[in-house]
Amino acid sequence: MLNVDKQNDTFLYRQVIELITENMDTGTLLPGDRLPSLRKMSKTAGVSIPTVRQAYIELERGRRVESRPQSGFYVRHRAANDIVRPIRTAALKPVPLGCRSLMERVYDGINNPDLVPLGIANPSMAKPAAKTLHRTMKRIMARAEERSLGYASTLGEPSLRRQIAYHYLDTVGAQVEPDEICITNGGQEALLLALTAVASKGDVVAVETPTYHGMLELIDSLGMLAVEVETCPEEGVEISELERTFQNHPVKACMFSTTLGNPLGVTMPGVDRERLVRLLEEYDVALIEDDVYGDLLFDGQRPVPAQFLGSKARILTCGSFSKTAASGYRIGWVVSSHDIDEVARLKRAFSCSSGLLQQLTLAEFLASGDYSRHLKTLRPVLQRNAERMRALVAEHFPAETRTSRPVGGSVLWLELPKKINAQQLFDEAIGAGISIAPGQIFSPCACYKNYIRLSYGHPWTEKTEDAIQWLGQHVSRTSSS
Repeated sequence: MLNVDKQNDTFLYRQVIELITENMDTGTLLPGDRLPSLRKMSKTAGVSIPTVRQAYIELERGRRVESRPQSGFYVRHRAANDIVRPIRTAALKPVPLGCRSLMERVYDGINNPDLVPLGIANPSMAKPAAKTLHRTMKRIMARAEERSLGYASTLGEPSLRRQIAYHYLDTVGAQVEPDEICITNGGQEALLLALTAVASKGDVVAVETPTYHGMLELIDSLGMLAVEVETCPEEGVEISELERTFQNHPVKACMFSTTLGNPLGVTMPGVDRERLVRLLEEYDVALIEDDVYGDLLFDGQRPVPAQFLGSKARILTCGSFSKTAASGYRIGWVVSSHDIDEVARLKRAFSCSSGLLQQLTLAEFLASGDYSRHLKTLRPVLQRNAERMRALVAEHFPAETRTSRPVGGSVLWLELPKKINAQQLFDEAIGAGISIAPGQIFSPCACYKNYIRLSYGHPWTEKTEDAIQWLGQHVSRTSSS
């Protein structure tokens, strides 16, 4: 940084802007880097703190930097245009899943350890808590001995249910009774139990668009039909569109992620979440809230799941430690005040109980404060990875590429030039040693043919950057040929 020229006719704050912009353009300041504090910049540039503040505010207005509460100002990614809104899909009526075979191939790809894992959303691996969890498990095994090898109760280990209840109280101020929680084999079983408890074969289930492909496969496997509801790429489900869907179709349940969605990575505003629960009450529709990413908001207060807004609606909240602590532990949960008995009955019928050793380990992981400390270190890593990925997409993909603007989580949603077929790109990427998630699997009617989802939820390496560069260059060649 250089001092400003006070003899220059240009306003001082404008000169500060020019100094910072020059550092951005030359690569001295990279996307995700923190700008000097107001005091430090004031001293370095030889201007007053109000002058620096004005410069930073103007840079924020120009979308070159962003402010983060109690943290400072940061360089924004130099990304392509954001998606204005997702395409209005053809699934304006309930439909069965239209991409089963592709989904199977995608799972084969994301589980191949030889591929660069841009297709799997596994944020806990961006900064693994392996050592802490291993130490905790050793203590549990030494202390619990034979008990740790036995069965847990159907609802799950009481100490873990108490810790989950306390976590909700501590993070969102929600009063949850431990007996309203059922421990499951990961988040997917939580969704299965919740949906089976409130809907039956042939029923219509409303989903966001695009939505998590695991929900779609689950709906289809249970013989139900999915209907898509138009979704804003920055604020989630459009409430007016949801009401229109309720008026036109016999919707039995909704499966939404209002706290932090996948693949858009957005949070529904609190006022819309309140409108949602009132609408659910009015039309007597159940909600299964997929809250597995709720703890991974980059900045600000953790969003409150819809169930805890004082509604009388029939809402079941599904959570998991797979995305935040340890995917291999396969521990999730369902919270329900209305349907916990039915959830427990289904749990007993489907899988009896979940692994006790993992439950005891996670209970202590939470009780010791290690889980909260882990989240505080994981979120900044994911945020930096997101900014790096968006910057690389802007650098290597065609100019017409559009991206999502995730406020948390571990995935980026890309709209590619219309000439690109995501399924074909998936096959070509596999051949190049890269896994991606083609957009077709995020819609029941296999829409989003020129969209892909990329994951930044893994340790950032040179292979990651090379893979993004290869994808961008390949898309550029294909779209221009």
